[in-house]
Amino acid sequence: MSKYEHYRAMADGLSSRLDTFPRCRLAHLPTPLEFLPRLTEHLGGPDIYVKRDDCTGLGSGGNKTRKLEFVMAQALAEGATCVITQGAVQSNHARQTAAAACKLGLSCELLFENRVVEPEQEYLHSGNVLLDRMFGATIRHYPKGHDMNDAMASVADEWRSRGETPFVIPGGASNATGALGYVDCARELLVQADDAKLEIGHVVHATGSAGTQAGLVAGFRVSGSDIPVFGIGVNAPKDVQELRVFNLACETAALLGAPGAVHREHVVANCNYIGGGYGVSTPEMIDAILLLARLEGLLFDPVYSGKALAGFIDLAGKGRFSGDAAVVFLHT
Repeated sequence: MSKYEHYRAMADGLSSRLDTFPRCRLAHLPTPLEFLPRLTEHLGGPDIYVKRDDCTGLGSGGNKTRKLEFVMAQALAEGATCVITQGAVQSNHARQTAAAACKLGLSCELLFENRVVEPEQEYLHSGNVLLDRMFGATIRHYPKGHDMNDAMASVADEWRSRGETPFVIPGGASNATGALGYVDCARELLVQADDAKLEIGHVVHATGSAGTQAGLVAGFRVSGSDIPVFGIGVNAPKDVQELRVFNLACETAALLGAPGAVHREHVVANCNYIGGGYGVSTPEMIDAILLLARLEGLLFDPVYSGKALAGFIDLAGKGRFSGDAAVVFLHT
């Protein structure tokens, strides 16, 4: 019996657990699972699919919308009038949080850590920052290395002093509640693989603030699936990243009522493709983005998915994902 024949029952088990948590419906779900025939041919196999979480819809899409469905529901349950979060200047998480706040009638404070040294003015004002302002968010800047959790606590105190009820969201919405969004993505992948009669050999994605990888790992392990999740790091060394993901995956599994489901060997990250640091371009990343644009008409960002894509292409060429089962690249 093929592994995919068990996927539906595994997905149903996750659904039962997730249904106990409050949730705001913000994303266009399920996101598509698309076969990439030209990339598959280019790399000589195995079959490669892309999970299109760039198509979640809210504020032009991205992976943080899944997390915000659970985190914003918690904010509303606690009577929040404002949400406060932090990230890098061009944070996708900040942009999606600002859009979610608009949709739910909440104020939004965005605290930006200036991680890029001597940035161009376009970096400080265009792209996601322009969208943040269109969504009406208030923006504050802090120097690289500043204690951003302390900064968020101070801003929250300001709001309380005015009689408001602030709700603080960690960077990337990467806590156990936010990771439930990627437990649900694991469930969604199991359903889509069952529908397509597709056996998944690996799920590969960019790993940064840890919530996406932690949710996927917890989701698959709690469901009983042994699908391996392979993170490609964008900002931290391997030991730091894997421990961060492992701790959060354990918290998430416990939140789902399955403590002990995640073991240390279930968390794997390759952090050899960061290059000069977070947000710093590499030639391999640029080549990977151009390759997918010209082979499959897909666009990837340079900070997260682009670096993960570069790592995936290099590792696939070295036989890291060889075998009969398909590989799913999660486009975050």
